[in-house]
Amino acid sequence: MSDAPGRPSRPRPAPAPEPPPRAPSAAPRPGLWWRCLLGGLVLWVLAVVVTYTTQNSNLLPTLILLGSFLVPCCFTLWAYEKHGRVLGVDLLLGCFVVGGILGVLGASVLEYYLLHPSLTLFLGVGLIEEAVKALALMFVLRRYPDVRGVRAGLVLGAAVGFGFAAFESSGYAFNALFTLHGRPLRDLVETEILRGVLAPFGHGLWTAVLGAALLSDRGRDGRFRLTGRVLGTYVGVAVLHALWDSVNGIAVWLVYALTANAQQRALFDSGYMPHPTLEQRHLYTLFSDGGLIVVALLGVVWLTALTRRAGRGSTP
Repeated sequence: MSDAPGRPSRPRPAPAPEPPPRAPSAAPRPGLWWRCLLGGLVLWVLAVVVTYTTQNSNLLPTLILLGSFLVPCCFTLWAYEKHGRVLGVDLLLGCFVVGGILGVLGASVLEYYLLHPSLTLFLGVGLIEEAVKALALMFVLRRYPDVRGVRAGLVLGAAVGFGFAAFESSGYAFNALFTLHGRPLRDLVETEILRGVLAPFGHGLWTAVLGAALLSDRGRDGRFRLTGRVLGTYVGVAVLHALWDSVNGIAVWLVYALTANAQQRALFDSGYMPHPTLEQRHLYTLFSDGGLIVVALLGVVWLTALTRRAGRGSTP
């Protein structure tokens, strides 16, 4: 409606100036991952001491989440600093959180319906979990058709794998609270220490290798291709995964095959676990720890070869 006759028109207020464009976030400083690791480790130890001293059960979620996510998050940041700065933090977080959750949920459903106790149980676990992590990575990257190459696969595959490891470890830590021998806090702390030490050589490493194959053979149109290299890599990391999970059982079998006496064999054949001798305990520790080291070295050598290939290539 126009102003009344004889009245001067009111001046219209000037439009508010548009805010200046937001500057892109700065890349993290080199070495941030190990500073986060040391600082987080101090906080975790402090949380353990305070929880043990006060017996305050409200601190248990803090202890579980900090212990479960510390190492996976820091090693994901290391991978980002080393090879993936051009990918962006948002994509890295998407792979870690969304990929990790989808991987854990998918593996839980498939293992519940498809797996049953058998000699091939651990191989089935490896095939299922590596498949769901690969599918989770492909799901997150469906809107990023230009993201491809060995280096991008290494970083984003590691992010999905470490996300999977973090959420899985929090579940193991939670279950450790329901111990049968009356020391739940000690079992929780031991579980987090063990899984934290082993985390860099497990899910993150295997999915990094598989991610490198997936994104190396990704088409220019953004479609993922199941080439022979991708399928071979998938089977390879699944076998490493299965060997990692079955090391304890293999160690028991080796000790039994090499050192069991007649009485122990009779108990074993009847379905009972014989009481091991001191020598057998030492031998079991040697086989189980040595087996983990061998499987970890195989994965590290494989990853190192891919990293060198990424360094020679021009794709991000």
